[in-house]
Amino acid sequence: MDASEFRRRGKEMVDYVADYMEGIEGRQVYPDVEPGYLRPLIPTTAPQEPDTFEDIINDVEKIIMPGVTHWHSPYFFAYFPTASSYPAMLADMLCGAIGCIGFSWAASPACTELETVMMDWLGKMLQLPEAFLAGNAGEGGGVIQGSASEATLVALLAARTKVTRRLQAASPGLTQATIMEKLVAYSSDQAHSSVERAGLIGGVKLKAIPSDGKFAMRASALQEALERDKAAGLIPFFVVATLGTTSCCSFDNLLEVGPICIKEDVWLHIDAAYAGSAFICPEFRPLLNGVEFADSFNFNPHKWLLVNFDCSAMWVKKRTDLTGAFKLDPVYLKHSHQDSGLITDYRHWQLPLGRRFRSLKMWFVFRMYGIKGLQAYIRKHVQLSHKFESLVQQDPRFEICAEVTLGLVCFRLKGSNKLTEALLERINNAKKIHLVPCHLRDKFVLRFAICSRTVESAHVQLAWEHIRGLATELLKAEKE
Repeated sequence: MDASEFRRRGKEMVDYVADYMEGIEGRQVYPDVEPGYLRPLIPTTAPQEPDTFEDIINDVEKIIMPGVTHWHSPYFFAYFPTASSYPAMLADMLCGAIGCIGFSWAASPACTELETVMMDWLGKMLQLPEAFLAGNAGEGGGVIQGSASEATLVALLAARTKVTRRLQAASPGLTQATIMEKLVAYSSDQAHSSVERAGLIGGVKLKAIPSDGKFAMRASALQEALERDKAAGLIPFFVVATLGTTSCCSFDNLLEVGPICIKEDVWLHIDAAYAGSAFICPEFRPLLNGVEFADSFNFNPHKWLLVNFDCSAMWVKKRTDLTGAFKLDPVYLKHSHQDSGLITDYRHWQLPLGRRFRSLKMWFVFRMYGIKGLQAYIRKHVQLSHKFESLVQQDPRFEICAEVTLGLVCFRLKGSNKLTEALLERINNAKKIHLVPCHLRDKFVLRFAICSRTVESAHVQLAWEHIRGLATELLKAEKE
């Protein structure tokens, strides 16, 4: 394919993508395939001679699309949203064309510098404390990670290195192994499974703090665990507070937990993967109060801020905490500006070496939507979730299971868990809408998340009528 054909095929692909997005509502949201469906449909080896572009595009529709779950369908209400917008898609095209591997400033100066500035832009949109911004001479700053899971792991490893060096400086005879076996990290019992995975990879104990009646981590339960573990000779070093839990979008109490972490000299990491996008709206910014106590903060613009995956925004108050944990400087990666103090090399802030030019997506989206456009998008989703909440509340057969704060509604049929499990089975077998469940204490609960960029009130209304109809059929069958 030469440049001339690329121009032609590129326009065809843009048309295909635009047609896909415009027609997505007409596609079944969840596929009708069984595991292993794809292998028999394609050759067992790559072709010796080139295939034509037409054949490939035909196979996309024939082989790929039948096995796609359409996350951007207005009838997709599962998990949490994954962001999608035309400006971000265009930026991704440019990113692919430039094709740099931006591990250092020298590897592509614009890649590094735009990321630093975009993370400051976004930090200011969230009204983050000045300490988290790079500015011209700040000690903190932001970095784009691949996911919130990566950000949590990076924070945990940085905290582990920091406490190990501090203890060894105080007691030079202490070995790393002795310290490691005593380190303990903490999170709410509602925290995402990626926090537990970070503990496994980091080789440290992770303890779940029981949440309160609103599924939030509170000071008393955390303090009790810290005191108990210190009395047992363990070393508390890391706490993850979640803002917008995956199960029910609950919020750990930062204003209580933060001061404890300061007092105990424990690293506080905030995981706001989903909810963080909402903090650009003044009415939701109080949910972030207490961020000033944190050492690191993370959320995913690729969930709810119209920046396509992957783009997970992480800030630290002291970037030397990260670079001190991950910095290795082989001669082939060194460059003449690395010690100037004017720039940063992002390879020292993350697990991989290589990195894409992901800040282009932020730059395009922020400029083409503006802060007001992004705020309007968030507010619309929140309004739609409250519409669904009110529909559920009007039906006495159902109950709301957690406070609706942002774009997630947790609900269930009153009665045994088996009833709601059977309802979910009917919903997902019908494949008109897509939902996933969660457990809240001993209750099996359905999660209705407002996800699609194109979802409207009519889609929410149709989804509810569909759920109600299936519930009526189920309850009638239960009586027979």
